[in-house]
Amino acid sequence: MTVVHPIARAWITTGGTGAQNYDEFADDAEITAIIEANPHSALGIEMPHRAPESLGKSFLDSLGDAVARLTEAKADGSYTPAEQVVVLYRISAPGEESAYGLFAMVDTDQISTSADEPGLVIRNEDVFIAKVRERVALAEALGHLLSPVLLLQTGRGDELHAALASATDQAGVPAATDTDQAGRTHAIWLVGPGPEQDALTALAGGGELVVADGNHRSLAAQTGGFPRFLSVITTPASVAIQPYNRLVSELTSTPDELLDRLRAAGAQIDPIDGPVEVPAAGGTVHLRLAGQGYAVTLPPDAGAARLENLDHALVERLLLRDALGLDPGDKRITYVGGDYPASWLTGEVDAGRAELAVLVAPVTVDDFVAVNLAREKMPRKSTWFTPKARGGLVVAELPR
Repeated sequence: MTVVHPIARAWITTGGTGAQNYDEFADDAEITAIIEANPHSALGIEMPHRAPESLGKSFLDSLGDAVARLTEAKADGSYTPAEQVVVLYRISAPGEESAYGLFAMVDTDQISTSADEPGLVIRNEDVFIAKVRERVALAEALGHLLSPVLLLQTGRGDELHAALASATDQAGVPAATDTDQAGRTHAIWLVGPGPEQDALTALAGGGELVVADGNHRSLAAQTGGFPRFLSVITTPASVAIQPYNRLVSELTSTPDELLDRLRAAGAQIDPIDGPVEVPAAGGTVHLRLAGQGYAVTLPPDAGAARLENLDHALVERLLLRDALGLDPGDKRITYVGGDYPASWLTGEVDAGRAELAVLVAPVTVDDFVAVNLAREKMPRKSTWFTPKARGGLVVAELPR
């Protein structure tokens, strides 16, 4: 019996509701600007306190506004209902290999977070519990899930990739398409009950599923007691991992004191002449402070496990916690995904809007999968998968 199931009652976009996921932004004002320019975007429902007409309210105080927006979207024809469907998903762009996925529901009780916890869905990163509570509150208020958890099928990924590519090629005109901020086209097709749906759900659930994007949303399903959560099951061949960098708005010391503390901890620090870019490989992180860049090799802990010596873990422990005294959830730290180039991060420092940019080399897909199959846990905010599943294309109504 597969752990992947059709969506009992889905709401399918008719156009204009697609949105970047709520955690893809380095600047809250950017969210407001996108909602203002795209009033039907599901982003106004996912981030209700950032919608122009709700500014000044807290997230919880804006939940009623989110409910009203979803109700209006369903009433004005922005969504159309469908029963017992899975949804084929293709992301394409000129010059790029197409990415494939399947919108479906996945059993929440299959989530495993450690080697001694059974389950076929492996969640792999630490999370910020405040974000989880927001996702639970939103889902409970709406009675719907708008953003999918992105899951990698590791057991039968090649078979699933071939099946999804073939199915979309033969599916005809998409039910809907949407274009994202990078110019990629997101297309969806509905598959109702029958042999094709059965075959696709069997392949999608045919091996261990690793949470690639949506650690907070998957924990929200557990915390909220939802029996199933909305997912896009994709394949390793459909994704890449981009850098996941850090921006610190305010230092707790002078730049020289920060560098001295890192040296005292055993770091090797070398000035960078020219632009500060993302490191080409792991082992060294790049810093941009006012007026100067540095290549920093943070010392590994010989007695620590492999994961504790990954670049992201060393940055969190040695730079943020020890040298700056900042908890990873401190509001002065912004986690900036690979959609933002190195020049944007360094530009924020050079313009005085931030005091430190930390650029970290991305981990590989193969390493990510291996770590998760070993039931080890990645450092928080260490993997930025692309292309990302678009929110608001397929909405799952929760059972009452």
